[in-house]
Amino acid sequence: MLIQQEMDLKEKLAILSDAARYDAACTSSGVERKGKPGQLGSTAFAGICHSFAADGRCISLLKILYTNQCVYDCRYCVNRRSNDVPRAAFTPDEICRLTMEFYRRNYIEGLFLSSGVLESPDRTMELMHRTVWKLRYECGFNGYIHVKAIPGADPVLIGQTGLLADRMSVNLELPTAEGLKSLAPSKDRARILGPMRQIQTGIAAMERGIVPRGEPLKGAVYPWRRQFVPAGQSTQMIVGATPENDYQMLTVAEALYRNYDLKRVFYSAFVRVNDDSLLPALPGGPPLLREHRLYQADWLLRFYGFTAGELLSESHPDFNIFLDPKCDWALRHLEMFPVEAQTADYGTLLRVPGIGVRSAKRIVAARRAGRLDFAALKRMGVVLKRAVYFLTCGGRMMYPVPMDQDFIAAQLLGEERRRAWDIGQKDSYRQLSMFDDGFLNPVPTAEDRVSAALGQM
Repeated sequence: MLIQQEMDLKEKLAILSDAARYDAACTSSGVERKGKPGQLGSTAFAGICHSFAADGRCISLLKILYTNQCVYDCRYCVNRRSNDVPRAAFTPDEICRLTMEFYRRNYIEGLFLSSGVLESPDRTMELMHRTVWKLRYECGFNGYIHVKAIPGADPVLIGQTGLLADRMSVNLELPTAEGLKSLAPSKDRARILGPMRQIQTGIAAMERGIVPRGEPLKGAVYPWRRQFVPAGQSTQMIVGATPENDYQMLTVAEALYRNYDLKRVFYSAFVRVNDDSLLPALPGGPPLLREHRLYQADWLLRFYGFTAGELLSESHPDFNIFLDPKCDWALRHLEMFPVEAQTADYGTLLRVPGIGVRSAKRIVAARRAGRLDFAALKRMGVVLKRAVYFLTCGGRMMYPVPMDQDFIAAQLLGEERRRAWDIGQKDSYRQLSMFDDGFLNPVPTAEDRVSAALGQM
């Protein structure tokens, strides 16, 4: 279907913001830039969708597509070429107007800009670059901007855009080349990984003081050309569209972190928006619980020192639906517990369920001044309702607990069963993250609120 020409800005916004909601790779975490005289906007270490600024604020982004017109016919995508849906496209001036007006009204603090492929990858990337250039140089917008790199586009265009954006992302879409060939035959794994490598190389070059290829307007001096994609890059994988198990998905994510220095891998539960024989039926709806477990495991990879091979294996390829990955791992390795809070090193403390990054650091710092007890651990943010089964203070547990897998699992499952059922039964699609409270009906306690905000595992 062709783009409708007679359409006002409000109608375009309705179509293109709705079309962008299936893209989960949206975050403003990882960069800080203060406001400057004569310019508008600023950005701080913050994010959207359960990421928080240093002062606790949740940052909102205007999340839109440049266009939902696309030359590709990916079977899982609502914007596929063969779908009969209303099509629209912004102009660079319209996106600038929307961004500035929304910012002035305090609705947003930045922009997330993605797009279908209009005419060709080069044409699409050129339009997106022109849009961001206008925002930076003509509108003086100094706020956060996240831009999608279009696979197959000219590396010069990607390099120019990287000098304007805070974060860039290239969606891997599906975890294996076989899945991509089956559901998105027009896309190629090498063309997706190429821009990832370019962005990685550009960030590394900028850190060495070398301006990456594609510097815009040579000879001009601009405040934001000092850095190339300072907030790093991310990607997204669809969960449940193809038959890969959790172990395969987590192994791919681990390889991306290791080989491409990604800041974040996002997981998006597959939503069946098209009637296609090659797509799974999903009688129970989108696999939201599976997505939730992958986010939890991803957190363990990035901040807790775990590897994919420790959490899962070929003989144990999928996560426990009733227990979070850290508790499940601990139950399968009871020979390593209980851990003594007074003497265990930082890395060992991180592996105790209920102890997060912050609380582990507090324990290490506090025990230098004196002996710890369970009351002190609770004040430090340790979630004792999980940690008591795996932790001792001064050689004693909080109360006698048999180190028996079945017994401990039964105690932990009381809470986790409610979480798992409620997440799995939700009718409407919602992105989940490490900071979800599990949608429990009972009012959360103060301890629950603290552990959720701090990501205590």
